[in-house]
Amino acid sequence: MVKPYSRDLRDRVIEGVEGGMSRREAARHYRVSEASAIRWVEAYRATGRRSARAMGGDRRSVLPSERAWLFEVIDAEPEVTLMALSARLAEERGVQADASMLSRFFKAEGISFKKKRARQRAGPA
Repeated sequence: MVKPYSRDLRDRVIEGVEGGMSRREAARHYRVSEASAIRWVEAYRATGRRSARAMGGDRRSVLPSERAWLFEVIDAEPEVTLMALSARLAEERGVQADASMLSRFFKAEGISFKKKRARQRAGPA
């Protein structure tokens, strides 16, 4: 499993850039990717953060608390797409959930969105 670069290395890259080096020069000097050096310096200048963000852990779904609202929407609009539902959830409830999260939620709830029988292909002639 990968692990973040050390705080010491991040400090040296940031101090190098703040001391006059370009981000790309600091990246070459300390043998890290240019993208990493750029991100580290941007994060430092925006928030003062020098350490790596937390990795891994358990990320609980935000959707169980919205269960009743989701089922109301599905009952009212059975043809709503997951993308449209995601947009409505963000707009109306302030909850960020992408289509894949909604798909996993509905699958765990035992709900599937099957095509209507009337739309199925005709049998052999």
